[in-house]
Amino acid sequence: MPMMQAYQRWMDGWERRLAFQSTNRVIRPFEWGIEWTANWPCARRLPKNGHDPEGYFRLLNREMIASSDEFFGYRRPSDFRLEQSMLRFTSAVKTPYPENNIVHGQWFPAKKQQRAVVVVPHWNASATQHNALARGLSRLGISALRLSLPYHDYRMPPELERADYAVSSNVGRTIDATRQAVIDIRSAVDWLFEQGYLRVGLVGTSLGSCYAFLASAHDERLRVNVFNHCSTYVADVVWTGLSTRHIKQGLESDIDLDRLREAWRAISPPSYTEKFSSKPKRSLIVYAKYDTTFPPELSQQVIEEAQRLNWDYKAVVLPCGHYTLGAAPFKFIDGYHICSFLMRNL
Repeated sequence: MPMMQAYQRWMDGWERRLAFQSTNRVIRPFEWGIEWTANWPCARRLPKNGHDPEGYFRLLNREMIASSDEFFGYRRPSDFRLEQSMLRFTSAVKTPYPENNIVHGQWFPAKKQQRAVVVVPHWNASATQHNALARGLSRLGISALRLSLPYHDYRMPPELERADYAVSSNVGRTIDATRQAVIDIRSAVDWLFEQGYLRVGLVGTSLGSCYAFLASAHDERLRVNVFNHCSTYVADVVWTGLSTRHIKQGLESDIDLDRLREAWRAISPPSYTEKFSSKPKRSLIVYAKYDTTFPPELSQQVIEEAQRLNWDYKAVVLPCGHYTLGAAPFKFIDGYHICSFLMRNL
């Protein structure tokens, strides 16, 4: 026991050093962001209530969940263009930021045109992160499309240094960014099937894991999934995670955890576990025992739900944290589990 406690303290220290290498986190003020609801299909059916924005978002969330196929539905992009190794197309979700409205996918084709995955990175991933995984998969015979998330890398508005608009203390904008990410993933899957791929899967990490789950729950074509880090409600991660302390600081003077959970219920995986279960899926769920960003008790709740609903899944628990999963030796162990799972199941 003392040795395990010493290991946990050492891991926690390493995790915190990695987490706080970034010194450009900005505490932004709380905003309901009702203006972001303008293009949501369900919002057109509900009268806006500027005097009670919280009540309006409660009603919206109920409507979004009840009609989630519509909320995460889209018109297929018509301008897919592959330029050397970069796929670009116009997002089906329009935002006020021109940079964010163009989706970028780095393309790593394998020799055989049968299997492919969409790689969905973590929050604040740089343009080159996850490329090594995508390249490795292509060498193993699985083509990989590494997608840029909304407000990230090539899609980041010039006033930002971090992807602050993807997850923030603006309630409506966070929902809109999640909707856009899900629709962009599904649009990328459209392109892969158009290219003649017969089997297409997803690999989502951290925030990308949440996006991947929502996309898979609403798309029966995505039968093989890797959820690399997993959790329950978006609000719980933001409220308790080490890397989102600055967002909580912008939120906590105006809203508490229970109310935030309700405001973001429509973009949280627990709202769609039954829907996910209704389609044939094979999933790899990876989480970290000493995670300070996706607390392990929340990951364990995901496993309990998977057991309750009889998912076809494999769970892997790694003895590291959220940030340290991206460091040696854990990134190699994680990569082995991801690649071997996809090789067997896709």
